[in-house]
Amino acid sequence: MLHGKKIIVGVTGSIAAYKAAYLVRLLVQYGAEVKVVLTKGALEFVTPLTFSTLSKNPVHSDFTENKDSGVWVNHVDMALWADMMIVAPLSANTLSKMAHGQCDSFFMAVYMSTRCPIMVAPAMDHDMFMHGATAENLQKLKSFGHTVVAPNEGELASGLIGKGRMAEPEQIVLCVRDYFGGKQPLHGKHVLVTAGPTYESIDPVRFIGNHSSGKMGFALAEELARQGARVTLVTGPVQLRAIDPMITRVDVQSADQMNSACLQVFPICDAAVMAAAVADYKPQQIADQKIKKGEQTWSLAMTKTPDIAAALGKMKQAHQRLVGFALETEHEVEHATGKMERKNMDMIVLNSLQHEGAGFGTDTNKITLIWPGNKMEEFGLKPKSAVAHDIVTAIVDLMPS
Repeated sequence: MLHGKKIIVGVTGSIAAYKAAYLVRLLVQYGAEVKVVLTKGALEFVTPLTFSTLSKNPVHSDFTENKDSGVWVNHVDMALWADMMIVAPLSANTLSKMAHGQCDSFFMAVYMSTRCPIMVAPAMDHDMFMHGATAENLQKLKSFGHTVVAPNEGELASGLIGKGRMAEPEQIVLCVRDYFGGKQPLHGKHVLVTAGPTYESIDPVRFIGNHSSGKMGFALAEELARQGARVTLVTGPVQLRAIDPMITRVDVQSADQMNSACLQVFPICDAAVMAAAVADYKPQQIADQKIKKGEQTWSLAMTKTPDIAAALGKMKQAHQRLVGFALETEHEVEHATGKMERKNMDMIVLNSLQHEGAGFGTDTNKITLIWPGNKMEEFGLKPKSAVAHDIVTAIVDLMPS
């Protein structure tokens, strides 16, 4: 979404300056080219080396490269280069300078020379933020057309609790994405995604599991986030990493743990996509110690695990949507349709192990989307990222307007 965008990140003298390093990293991940300007106050908290490493560009805080070189850093060129300037954190001191045009530093010279949109993320103690002068100065920046990303409430550096914590880098990046990309289809939506297998313990050493890699669920989480959703990804044990900052990952092991996590999150979600391969059964008892090899044969008593999708289907509200997965080996459409109807789903994604390149562990998949009323659409074999796009496109169509 930010590919090719040129962004200046201005960092001022606040303890929250460390968060700016993560902000720069996220902007670069999203494809932006970033240059960093530090105030003299920021140098008390962070180093130029950190930001030059993350941005892969020189970092400036003065009008010359160094005091002895006499080589001038052109603040006008930098200002006119940018598509946006983000000041994060914005201290009370720099806020006052920006509101009143006090151009006494390289940072302020860059700011005063910009023609691009300005976004600011204030960070200061609660009483400073609530002071009348701060409110007046922020209002003045808004009158200039600047976007103010409001601070959060929480514990502050002073030890007090209140409003003044700089917005998290993920929040700021989302504001930037919205500015350049417009409102994405799932902007403001919260989606629960499950992924991977569950491991059902037999004893402290052994477990019952399956071959799910989690690739499909993770691809769905990334695509949902790319289209603007905030995603809670509840995943079983997998060797995968969620990249998008809008994804909150919750790691679980067993079906019981996944069930608890989903029941807790789903009431505040707009949709759920159940891509995990949850075990249908678990050992009736888990041995406290490792079971030793004994008889030639060994029987293990099993009991059903919670049916997570069915539980969510029962608690689903009118505004919520539930999407399930069915991996079948025979009578695929019949079994998938029955599962969708029993569990009150709005759509089900049918996989078949009959197709080469589909199923567990692969980088590709072949799906059929099925809706109530015997409506279905079959897709060819595709990379799982492309499959995720097809599924999320269908989810967008399902969402209430």
